[in-house]
Amino acid sequence: MMTRLGWGAAVALILTFLTIFFAWPVGAMLLRGITDDAGALDLSRFGEVLTTGRTWDIAGHTLVMALGGTIGSALFGIPAAYILYRTDFPGRTILRSITLVPFVLPTVVVGVAFRALLGPNGPLGFLGLDQTTWAVIAAMVFFNISLIARQVGGLWQMLDPRTVEAARSLGASRARAFCTITLPALTPAIGASAGLVFLYCSTAYSLVRTLGTPGVGTLETEVFRQTQTFLDLRTAAVFSALQVVFVLASVWLTQRLAHHTTTALRLQQPHRQNITRADWLPLSVTMFAVVVIILWPMFSLVERSLADGDGGYGLHNYRLLVTSPGTGFAGGATAAQALEHSLKIALDATMICLVVSILIALVLTRRVKSRLLSRAQQWLDVFIMLPMGVSSVTIGFGFLVSIHAWDPGLGQSGVFVPLAQAVVALPLVVRSLIPILTAVDPRQRHAAAVLGASPARVFRTIDGPYLLRAVGLAAGLSFSVSLGEFGATSFLASPDYQTLPVYIVRLLSRPGADNFGMALAAAVVLGVVAAIALLLGERIRPRTIRSTS
Repeated sequence: MMTRLGWGAAVALILTFLTIFFAWPVGAMLLRGITDDAGALDLSRFGEVLTTGRTWDIAGHTLVMALGGTIGSALFGIPAAYILYRTDFPGRTILRSITLVPFVLPTVVVGVAFRALLGPNGPLGFLGLDQTTWAVIAAMVFFNISLIARQVGGLWQMLDPRTVEAARSLGASRARAFCTITLPALTPAIGASAGLVFLYCSTAYSLVRTLGTPGVGTLETEVFRQTQTFLDLRTAAVFSALQVVFVLASVWLTQRLAHHTTTALRLQQPHRQNITRADWLPLSVTMFAVVVIILWPMFSLVERSLADGDGGYGLHNYRLLVTSPGTGFAGGATAAQALEHSLKIALDATMICLVVSILIALVLTRRVKSRLLSRAQQWLDVFIMLPMGVSSVTIGFGFLVSIHAWDPGLGQSGVFVPLAQAVVALPLVVRSLIPILTAVDPRQRHAAAVLGASPARVFRTIDGPYLLRAVGLAAGLSFSVSLGEFGATSFLASPDYQTLPVYIVRLLSRPGADNFGMALAAAVVLGVVAAIALLLGERIRPRTIRSTS
C-alpha cells in the first residue's frame, strides 16, 4: 500500500510540475491570441495578422532558413557519416570528437563565433556575409552536421557490405551501387535526422538574435519584438501560435519519415573498411566541414577576443569584463557579475531539474504488469518530451503571459528563470537517466523484496548505486543547458539580474569596439564554463553496466 502511495505521489508531483510550468504557460499563450482583454472569444487578431504581407514574409524567411540549414547539414553530414563511421584511418577518433564540439557550446557562443569569423575585421569579412541570412544558415549547419552524421553513420556502419560488393562485381559503378543499394537503405535515417534538424533550425532563436536578426527576422524574433518593443501581447501570441504550428509540422514530418524502420535490412555488427583513394570526395567534404565550418569560427572567436585593436594581442577585452558594464549599455552590471548570476540561476535550475528528472526516470523505467499502467507510462513519456518540441521562446513568452494577468511585475522579476530553464533541460536530462536505470535487472529488486527488504531499502541498495553513477552526467548536462539558455531567459530575466547570454546579445546590439570586444571575450568565457560543466559530468559517467543473466 505504501509503495503504491509513493509511486502515486511521484506521478502527481511530476504532472503538477509539468502542468503548472509547461502546459499552463503554453496554453495561456495560445489562449491569449484567441481572446480579448475581457476573456471572450475573439479571433479578429488572427485575421489581422494573417492578412498582412509582412507576416508571410516572416514565415517564409523562417522556412527558408530552416530548409537551408537542413539541406546544408545533410550535404555535409552524409559524407561525414561515411568517413567517420564506415571507414578506418589514423586520426578518425579525433575527427569524430571534433564533430561533437557543437553539443558542448551554447548557441549564443556559436553566434558570436560566426560574427568574429564573418565580421568586417574577421578572416572572411571580405565576403560581406556578416549579419545575413547566409551567416545564420552556416551557424545552423555548424550545429547539425554531427547530428546527421551520428544518426546516419550509426546505421551505415551496420549495413551488410556484401550487397554492394555483389553489385560492383556485376559491373555497377561505385556511384550506381550507392544510389541503388546504399541510399535507399539509409533513407529512413536520413529522413528522420533531417526532420530533427529542421525542427532545431526552425527554433534557432538565439542564433538569429546573436547574428543580428537579418532580413525580416523569424517568427520567434517577431514574438520578442511585439512583446518587448510594442508591448502587444495578443499579436505576439498569434505569431507564437504560428511558430507552434511550424514545430508541430516538423514533429509530424519527423515521425512520418521515421515510421519506416530498418527491420527488413540485413544488419550486422559495426563494419569499417580502410579508407582508399576512391574516398577522396567524401573525405574532402568532411575535412572542409570540420576545418571551415566547425573549427575556424571557434579559432576566430578566441583570436578576435585577444585582439587589442592596435594590431596586437592582449587581455584588454577580458579586463573589461570585470571593470566595465559596456559603453552605452543599459544597467551597471559587469560581465563578471552576469556570469555570477548565470551560475547561480543554472545551479537552481539544475537542482529543480534533477529532482523532477529522477522521479520521471524512476516512474518510466519501473516494470508494470498492467496494460493500463504501461499505456499510462507511454503517455507520460510523450508528455515529458513535449518541451523538446516546443520552442524555448514559446515557453518564456507563455510564462510572461500567464503571470501577467496575475501580477504584471512578477513576470520579469527573474523568479521564474530557473523554472523555465529546468523545463527546457528536462527532456534531455530524463533521456540521459533512463538508459542507466533500464540496466537494473528487476529480478534484483524482486530478490531483495523476497528477503524482506522494505521498498525504501530496495531503492537505496539496488537502484541507488545505478542512479548515483548517472546523476553526474545528468547534472552536468542540465547545468550546461541552463547556463547557455537564452530564449526563455530573454523574456523573464530581471533587468538588474541579467544572465551572461542575455548580456552578450545586448552588448552586440550596442555600437563601439569595446562592446564588441567584450561580447567576444564573454562568449569565450561562457563556452569554457559550459564545456567544463559538461566534462565534469562526463568524468563520472557510468561504465557499461551489465544486467545479471
